[in-house]
Amino acid sequence: MNDPIDSSVKSSETFDLSVSRRAFMKAAGAAAGTAAVAPGALWGQASRHPASDRITIGIIGWGMIGPTNTKQFLEYPDCQIVAACDLDPTPLQIAVDTVNTKYGNKDCKAYHDYHELLARDDIDAVMIAVPDQWHAIIATEAANRKKDIYGEKPLAKTIAEQQAIVRAVERNNIIWQTGSWQRSLKPFHKAAEIVRNGLIGNIVHVEVGLPGGHNDFKHTAPELLAKLATLNPKITDLSLVLPGTPAWDMAVSEPPAAIDWQTWIGPSRMEPYAKTRHHMNWRWNYNTGGGQLMDWIGHHGDIAHWGLGFDLSGPSEVEAHGDFPAADALWNTCTKFRVECKYKKEVTGYANDVMVTIAGGHPSIGMGTKWIGTDGWVWVDRSGFDASNEDWIKAESLPEELRKIKLYESPEHRRNFLDCVKSRKPTITPVQVAHHSTIPGHLGQISMMTGRKIQWDVKNEKIIGDSAASELLSRPYRAPFKYA
Repeated sequence: MNDPIDSSVKSSETFDLSVSRRAFMKAAGAAAGTAAVAPGALWGQASRHPASDRITIGIIGWGMIGPTNTKQFLEYPDCQIVAACDLDPTPLQIAVDTVNTKYGNKDCKAYHDYHELLARDDIDAVMIAVPDQWHAIIATEAANRKKDIYGEKPLAKTIAEQQAIVRAVERNNIIWQTGSWQRSLKPFHKAAEIVRNGLIGNIVHVEVGLPGGHNDFKHTAPELLAKLATLNPKITDLSLVLPGTPAWDMAVSEPPAAIDWQTWIGPSRMEPYAKTRHHMNWRWNYNTGGGQLMDWIGHHGDIAHWGLGFDLSGPSEVEAHGDFPAADALWNTCTKFRVECKYKKEVTGYANDVMVTIAGGHPSIGMGTKWIGTDGWVWVDRSGFDASNEDWIKAESLPEELRKIKLYESPEHRRNFLDCVKSRKPTITPVQVAHHSTIPGHLGQISMMTGRKIQWDVKNEKIIGDSAASELLSRPYRAPFKYA
């Protein structure tokens, strides 16, 4: 197998992000115009898109998140979707029809090959919502083609791939928005500002609650489970379906004629087609996804960092434990996990060490992000907001007199991206933020897979004193795939 990582990003070598940090700090406060540090990379040069121009967009991927993003972009008159790409002809046709119906024309062109879409000089930006194993390849090429990017989380399948994306975005001076859209919602913004303004004192512990188990997003499991019920003993969980068994033979098949399975698997290890781990459910196979931990770390883990002011920092120690199906099971990602991260004050510049617990499948840690300080606590999730101070619960936002630090405000996540494409100012979730928000999840996976505590060099982004764990910072690519 080809190793796509060139000598400058080998996991055993130092990846110095000092340039990224200088670029980030140069943009500090730009969007908010306050004392807060606004996330971002180097500001672009003169805008390629005057305010009177319409931004042209190509969409790559029409699965679970792609339609949501696309339909939101369709609501804005200052952009126009002109192209759509998907490997499966059925969702591709739905994508094109959705766009053309909205505009009342036939101008949106369909592509099977994303290279052809990216080659179009008349496309200013792309929305990328594809399975994790494809993130780095498509994103680095899009950046090299000078396309501004709205890219989904997690940033990439491995830390080394994330580093490559960061470098490509910075090198080409493009605008990047990550689909960590919770930052554009008022309850999350209010919660993070309460924490950043010290209203609950110094933070000593943060609980990041994520889902456990597996979720049959595409509803393909019942059909297979009905077949498995005929076995003796019958199988009621797809994580128990193993190669070399009758259950496996029922689960796998030749891919449908319309599915380009070789390309869909892409750089990952070739595996037989199974309907139950294709569309949307690729998340539950480590060959293509990262389970609940990596599916959600870019949401609640991202918010935890935002409140702490750790957008360009990370944990120095990570120790994790989890429950796993067999490594070769049909669905093999961790079903229950607990990741303990220590953020050392010598690294973060915070007043004290901060412990962050990331857990899935543990009822004692509820969904969402909870910061626990010396003077109180704040919890926020998509389902609600709660705090030790009842006044904060009632108000939509923090009272102005308490906002000594004002965090970046975004009216809507896709809207923020379009505004920044025009202004060339940083988005609310630029590529460096996405990279750092996801690192605790990656390190947690590595700790669980090696069974050891991970010592992490935050500045140079490398694992200290563990060569076997360091190998998991990257992954081998199947020929001929590689990223830029």
